[in-house]
Amino acid sequence: MTAALTIAFVPGVSPAKWARVWRDRFPDVELLLRPIGQSEVDDTLAGDVDMVFARLPVSESHNAIPLWTETAVVATPKDSALAKSAELSTADLADVHVIDAGPVPADLDASLDLVEANVGVVVLPQSLFRKASRKDLVARPLADAEGTRVALVWREADASDLTAEFIGVVRGRTANSSRSQPDQPGGPDRVDDDGSRPSRGASKAGSGGKAGTGSKAGSGGGAGTVGGKAKAKSPGGGKSGGGKNSNTGKGPTPGRGKMRGKPSRGSKGNR
Repeated sequence: MTAALTIAFVPGVSPAKWARVWRDRFPDVELLLRPIGQSEVDDTLAGDVDMVFARLPVSESHNAIPLWTETAVVATPKDSALAKSAELSTADLADVHVIDAGPVPADLDASLDLVEANVGVVVLPQSLFRKASRKDLVARPLADAEGTRVALVWREADASDLTAEFIGVVRGRTANSSRSQPDQPGGPDRVDDDGSRPSRGASKAGSGGKAGTGSKAGSGGGAGTVGGKAKAKSPGGGKSGGGKNSNTGKGPTPGRGKMRGKPSRGSKGNR
């Protein structure tokens, strides 16, 4: 059976750049991409998906590698008083009706419809605002908001050689580097035009808040559709350098933590 790896992603978070690297590096291992909603992360991982790009917090039972922090913005009509400012603070919203204070609106389209109708404003990640593409609205950064953190999430039971290789791609390892060598957070393209900031180091899956400082992390374009779980060992084998995440803010120590050594057997990736 052909080896395959299935990666899901929530709205506004595109795995396209990593998919390009994967397909170039592992042309014999099919990479299948699946868009999901933020509320579907747990059910998706319990099914036939190996890993998910999701916004924190997620279940603390999952492993997670924080990647970058998205900028929080205020969506407001172009002709509003708030639109005249290059940047806003929560104090600027004191006398404004906030339809949804985020960090991610429960119903994004409905919330933005109300903003267009001059009912109020909405706070959301900048990537989601750009994805919505509302020509009558503008987004202004909310300077004192923590923003949302995007992470690569998976279950320990699903760890495999393929998931370890994908972690390496996301962390920016080159094709010739060992998985025991330090990683570069944010992957091969670390510049994001939505103002997101890369996270330095890892944290527990359920944590939120700001990530560390550094150069900007990237996001890509569109993605593909559904598929199955990882079926076989990854080309190259070797030991995994990813670790169980901590809140130290420091980069992960190679070869230490939950992902130390060869990934567990009997997972979805090895059936």
